[in-house]
Amino acid sequence: MAITITLNSEQVNHLDLSPVQTVIEPLLKNTPITPYEQQISFVIDYFRDPEDPREISEVPEVRLWFIRLDAYYPWLPFFLDWKSGELARYVAMLVPHQFHRTEGIQYNPEALEIFLMQKIFILNDWLTQQHLPPKSRLMAMAQMLGYDLDDSFFEYIVNP
Repeated sequence: MAITITLNSEQVNHLDLSPVQTVIEPLLKNTPITPYEQQISFVIDYFRDPEDPREISEVPEVRLWFIRLDAYYPWLPFFLDWKSGELARYVAMLVPHQFHRTEGIQYNPEALEIFLMQKIFILNDWLTQQHLPPKSRLMAMAQMLGYDLDDSFFEYIVNP
């Protein structure tokens, strides 16, 4: 059940989260939420000059919108469609990076590690509150971003 959220320039420029809120809020009221896991993708219709060589994740206004989104829904990666590259694009909106023609996106390693650890802690708590086992999901997310978490790491995470 793929879910697409479309953003336009006006919504981005006004930091309007309503396109996401109208999708996410009803999902949160449904139990269980697992059918919506890894189902959301974004279509970003942001006007740019045709000569603008930047990737969409390099446009400051778009990045600011995603920073606001992440502050409002810090556990959103649970819902993103990882297989279509939505997690990688989401991370690119929030983590400094560069594009290389041959190697693709290259995140700043320290910033990526900080981002990942923050998401691990946030999602661990949120998934536990949702009565969902977090460990395998979090290990998979870390692997998507190039990290292998040791099983023993999860012994140190204590849920309040």
